Amino acid sequence: MVPILLALLLALLLFGAGFAVKVLWWVAVAVLVIWLLGFLMRSTGPGGGRGRWYRW
Repeated sequence: MVPILLALLLALLLFGAGFAVKVLWWVAVAVLVIWLLGFLMRSTGPGGGRGRWYRW
């Protein structure tokens, strides 16, 4: 009985981890797209050139 419960628990953990990793990949892709859009569409500075593309 214990090996069956351990196998089911392992399957549940692996399914949960796989789902979380898939969601994190989609979040990473969305952040990358937003970052690239911000990088490409940044405004020009007062001298006409492009300023810093980061905020910190």
